[in-house]
Amino acid sequence: MSDDALARCDVVIVGGGPVGLLIAVLLAQRGLEPVVLEQRARIATRPKAVGVHAPGWRVLESAGVAERLEASGVVIVGGAVECAGRVLGRMRFPGDAAVRSVPQHLVEAALEARLAELRPGALRRGLEAVGIESSPGARSTRAGVRVRLLDGAELAADYAVLADGVRSRLRAELGIAWRLRRGSARYAMADVTGPGAGGVAVGGAADARLCFERGGVVEALPIPGGLRWVAHLGRRRVRGSAPGQASEWPDAAAFAAIVEERVGVRLPGDVEPSGFVARQRLAARFAVERIALAGDAAHEISPIGGQGMSLGFRDAEELAEVLAGALAAASPSGAPAGAGAAAPFAAYARRRRRAASRAIRRAAFNMAMGGPARGIRLALRNLAVRLLALPPARAALARVFTMRGL
Repeated sequence: MSDDALARCDVVIVGGGPVGLLIAVLLAQRGLEPVVLEQRARIATRPKAVGVHAPGWRVLESAGVAERLEASGVVIVGGAVECAGRVLGRMRFPGDAAVRSVPQHLVEAALEARLAELRPGALRRGLEAVGIESSPGARSTRAGVRVRLLDGAELAADYAVLADGVRSRLRAELGIAWRLRRGSARYAMADVTGPGAGGVAVGGAADARLCFERGGVVEALPIPGGLRWVAHLGRRRVRGSAPGQASEWPDAAAFAAIVEERVGVRLPGDVEPSGFVARQRLAARFAVERIALAGDAAHEISPIGGQGMSLGFRDAEELAEVLAGALAAASPSGAPAGAGAAAPFAAYARRRRRAASRAIRRAAFNMAMGGPARGIRLALRNLAVRLLALPPARAALARVFTMRGL
């Protein structure tokens, strides 16, 4: 296919989840022309991340969508850490560090609507990218990246961003290693809403509850109109099941029994728990020539508390700034734009990979603290929690929980 026959744009973004959409919105606000390729025909509404930490919320504010989401969530202003019915410590989050509990599908819907306002047609659903090529030495930045679609069509752009998740096919095609880092655990979760669920009304404020019990942590996280219950499964497995089978995960009755056994709360019998493995992975590189990685394509962080989504929003903020600067520096005549415009991602990759590494270490610590513990180990963990809940350690702990500095 000749260059003249190619569809063109400033930046092609592979992946229309919250991070990919946010990058597109931030670019469109600067008058640029992004195109988002999303394989899914519509937004998935099954429960995913709910926590947007303060750094991520500030990016949503700059994108013009935070105000739309204010009426769709609740504000987590602190938390209590418990064991065996006793409160070991409490944390308070200052007003500018509160965590917003907003279902991910509502965040995606708000970003999609904002992008449609700024650049109608920029989101193209039902298109699967199956190949990508970068030409760092191209004389015209418009020939810098080519993305090949499943139907055989191609799209050319100055730059590309891969925001297509932990299973990124294009990341693997570029030969970027996807390295497992320390920290993994098995969890089950269920959202309980409605009368008697124990949550607060939409727009209200509440505390999270973390119960570090002998069998593993149980978390009760405020969500609109209810609570999300998350339980560490430890080595628990349904008798007779093999690893990886659906029966490996607890059904409604088994999940309710775990929660009741550990914290004395009886959940409704119609909860629908889902099981997952929290793993930590980090891409060996966050950029290759004219192509950058962002969000879950660059780092997989424990999903407990929505840390991965908030970290991805910070990726989007920095990446949009870098891309806008590179495109502004490019020569409008199509003459060589220089090495800085051709490969502008070195500083971005260095900063964001360092931030992701810090987040991974924090998440690994949190998962280790929430694992099963008995005897002297349990006593030492409870003592550590009490000490961390005292000043000045309490302020540092709140900083970690609210992801400040990332």
